[in-house]
Amino acid sequence: MDTHPEAPLQPNAVPAPSSGSAADGVNPADAHLGTRRRTESVASLVLLTATLMAALPALGILGLLIIRGAPALSFEFLFTMPLQGMTAGGILPAIVGTLWLVGVSLLFAVPVGVLAGVYLSEYAGESRLSRIVDLAIVNLAGVPSIVHALFGLGAFVLFFRFGTSILAGGLTLGVMTLPVIITSTKAALQSVPQSFRLASWNLGITRWQTIRHVVLPNALPGILTGIILQVSRAAGETAPVLFTGAAFYLPVLPDSVFSQSMALSMHVFALVTQVPGLPDSMKYGTALVLVGTVVLFNSFAIALRFYLRRHRKW
Repeated sequence: MDTHPEAPLQPNAVPAPSSGSAADGVNPADAHLGTRRRTESVASLVLLTATLMAALPALGILGLLIIRGAPALSFEFLFTMPLQGMTAGGILPAIVGTLWLVGVSLLFAVPVGVLAGVYLSEYAGESRLSRIVDLAIVNLAGVPSIVHALFGLGAFVLFFRFGTSILAGGLTLGVMTLPVIITSTKAALQSVPQSFRLASWNLGITRWQTIRHVVLPNALPGILTGIILQVSRAAGETAPVLFTGAAFYLPVLPDSVFSQSMALSMHVFALVTQVPGLPDSMKYGTALVLVGTVVLFNSFAIALRFYLRRHRKW
């Protein structure tokens, strides 16, 4: 028989608090959720600030060019020859020469860069040779443009005897922009799921047929990104064409790739540094046309990339 009677129950007894936050009337889960939300807000604010810091200088430059350069834009400015030592007339030879140079550089850099990227991604594997090639590509991307200009002068102008011409300038620009296309092509090919390749190989399709009909179509949007960057850099570079293909003042249109021609980037440099007393509107107007030409090229490539990405199978 139990000789210890049970203690009487306290009708108004309250359980002892398990933690200090609960004693204060705050749920620990709610406090943790609030901390996470504050951290998320701070991270979003930091990322937004970084984005604005990157975008505002570009928008400021574009706004300055529009405000100061737009008054110079006219039919005569865009479609006539320069006159009186570039102090009057238009910039048509510079526009046409830039299109020639960019076109030649694309014809050289895109096939070579894409094929090299395909080899490094699909055939080379992880070997010592591929690592050496990757290192060489990275180093080539960091070479200053003036060094590329000297290479183009020695290789294309003197050794191959192309002379100071659009061909020599375009090839120099192509060599300079090769690393961008190779790197973007390799990354785009590696982003295609490996299951696509395995499914194709299981059907008895060869490696090259798989690359051509399965891998490359799905990697095209990424490849176009590299081409967009190539066009932007090729159109805006001055040093590589200074020694190889661009003329200071040549008021005629080129008739072949072996002709010398003016270029917009070189023309802006000449107007700012070599032509005294020139109205600022002509300088800013020429720079605005250069930026507009790059934006036009990029807009077409971006529209094509969005179209291909929308029709991608994954």
